Amino acid sequence: MKEITGPQNLALPRGTLNPAAVGFTRRPLHLTSLPAGPRHGWRTKRWEYWGVMTGDLVLGMTISGLDYAAVLQLYVYERSTGREISVDPLKLLPSGADLRLPDSLPPLEARAAAGGLRLGFRDDGGGTRLIAESDRVQVQLHAPAGGDSLGVVVPWSRTRFQYTLKDVARAVSGTVTVEGRRYDVGPGAFAVLDRGRGRWPYAKRWNWGVGFGEVDGTQLGLQIGGGWTAGTGSTENALIVDGRLHHYDGELDFSYDLSAPLSPWHVRGPWLDAVLTPFHRRHARTNALVVASQTWQAFGSWSGRARTPDGAWHRLEGLQGWIEEARNRW
Repeated sequence: MKEITGPQNLALPRGTLNPAAVGFTRRPLHLTSLPAGPRHGWRTKRWEYWGVMTGDLVLGMTISGLDYAAVLQLYVYERSTGREISVDPLKLLPSGADLRLPDSLPPLEARAAAGGLRLGFRDDGGGTRLIAESDRVQVQLHAPAGGDSLGVVVPWSRTRFQYTLKDVARAVSGTVTVEGRRYDVGPGAFAVLDRGRGRWPYAKRWNWGVGFGEVDGTQLGLQIGGGWTAGTGSTENALIVDGRLHHYDGELDFSYDLSAPLSPWHVRGPWLDAVLTPFHRRHARTNALVVASQTWQAFGSWSGRARTPDGAWHRLEGLQGWIEEARNRW
């Protein structure tokens, strides 16, 4: 894939894919304004997802707009007790969700409120403030800006295409309060941003995995994906070494057993031989007529190794993160 180094519009004025936007970036450079509505097949999707892992908690926060619906989610897994809390209101009229998902370059502010849940993600110049409020969970976190991130445009066709930004190597600090119990978030915790803007086919399946940590004195961020990019010439595979991104062409091989929740997930390719061993697996389902999804998301520790283009191998032992299979009809 070619590297894009200056701002690009994701779409042409008539709403089709801008060919010059196809490639990858090391920081957000895509302007993602997309006309929406029935003329474009009700396929425009926008979202901001932040995942957080600490020694105590796993946290997921999502703001998404799907043309005809707004879907919010707050997920918490309490590692000491095994308790899960999930708040996921869906509004079939996005205007009823106080929804804001900008298409400009950062700094951005995304926000939404519906069904007793309020979410806000606001860039402040030095990082991003993450806020969530519900009757059971309150989140006040800050993720300082770090090194490179990975931006990729995936072109299925002139009318179906997706921009994704994966920022997987962000330290995070602050507090999370779960039913009155306060957790302080600090060293060792990390946050991951998954930003999406585009026009999707109705049904798609994908894999996505991330990892973050320090191994042998080197800070590593692992970003891998597959399934949804096959046949497009684009990939979302990268290794970030001490803040510097290395992007990789070519699909990876994912192997796992969904019938065994704590079984390992294997990922292999010319530059990667990795295993995630879960401590917990989440299975989430949504079925609301036109919107339906299933996600199997395993949280755990990575092992194995990854190679940078200069031929140096990096051990992955001790990286924390997750991996998933998602099936969406939307």
